[in-house]
Amino acid sequence: MKPYVWHTRVYYEDTDAGGVVYYANYLKYMERARTEWLRSLGVEQDTLAKDLNVLFAVRSVAINYKKPARFNDALTVTVVAHALKPASISFKQDISQQGDEAKLFTTSEVNVVCLNTNDFSPNPIPKNLYQTIQSGEINNDY
Repeated sequence: MKPYVWHTRVYYEDTDAGGVVYYANYLKYMERARTEWLRSLGVEQDTLAKDLNVLFAVRSVAINYKKPARFNDALTVTVVAHALKPASISFKQDISQQGDEAKLFTTSEVNVVCLNTNDFSPNPIPKNLYQTIQSGEINNDY
């Protein structure tokens, strides 16, 4: 599946007393990038919840911290859906210096599961959404 790239910047609020990005904030960057990836496919998470009664929740995260990002660094967050199953998606996500993608701050693997909004039980990914994710093409049929 095609890589999706999202750009952001490190703000003062993202840093700790040492002047580097607080470790948990990398997870926020990755979450925002996955949201924008879905949006780029024509999918809004609130619409999925309201119209199809499904949502995605993180089941697991494995993250490797390579170098610290600092205040005002421009970041590139890459999202690759590398394993699509009937009720889950596994992503590879990297955070690097914008313009110098060889300067990696983090590498990670994130697994999300599709859940029913009524009881939070596993739910198959809706067929149209599954096909859209598989193709990587914009599709507004939800």
